[in-house]
Amino acid sequence: MAGDSGPLVVMIHGFPDFWYSWNEQIKALQSTHRVAAIDQRGYNRSDKPMGLDNYAISKLVSDVAAVIRDMGEKKAVIVGHDWGGMVAWSFAMSKPEMTDRLAVLNLPHPKGLNRELANNPDQQRNSQYARAFQLPGAHKLLTAERLAGWVKGEAKRAKYIEAMKRSDFEAMLNYYKRNYPRPPYEEDTSDPVRLKMPVLLIHGLDDKALLHGALNRTWEWLDGDLTMVTIPGAGHFVHHDKPSLVSRTLKMWLLRDR
Repeated sequence: MAGDSGPLVVMIHGFPDFWYSWNEQIKALQSTHRVAAIDQRGYNRSDKPMGLDNYAISKLVSDVAAVIRDMGEKKAVIVGHDWGGMVAWSFAMSKPEMTDRLAVLNLPHPKGLNRELANNPDQQRNSQYARAFQLPGAHKLLTAERLAGWVKGEAKRAKYIEAMKRSDFEAMLNYYKRNYPRPPYEEDTSDPVRLKMPVLLIHGLDDKALLHGALNRTWEWLDGDLTMVTIPGAGHFVHHDKPSLVSRTLKMWLLRDR
């Protein structure tokens, strides 16, 4: 928790990550907002319940709602990356009354991702890692060092290795086993939940796991203001690859129209 006053911002990390993922953004926002960056269940110092159903998106959404209530607030700005982005989208769709604004990093609208999985051979091929994570016993192939391999800088990587050692690898992969689409992929043609709050999408264009084509038509599924920022030279962990740009963009967007 950082910041003494201002609107509450809840920041939700993805895989394989923990609350510290948002360190640079926390420092940028703490003068104007209260910031709560959480460890999702299964990670670092959070609880690690057993069983697939404990990692259903609805349970992850309920965790975020509990944090907001615990902070004494009725709503918050919701910010998510990767699996945290999926939780953020789902939170806004199921609890719009608790969502002041929504910011999502490198996790396209669920309908866009679903469309690309169904129709884009490149996305199908690049999602092989997710299908591998869904296999029985996949967690036994993981190590803390391997999970932290994407982190740049020895000191920062060491911090991540310690956090991964405190995490439950099986729980981390339960996100994929319980929630990630499985082949044969089919496009979701149902009517979307049309969000009315302001939405900010930030996407590193070099992301190989979640291709940027999934961003197309997002504007057709929202009724509120949409700001979309694409960043060349940044990959899946866009807020690590371009921390200053992401922090400035997020803060400017949050302070707009206040």
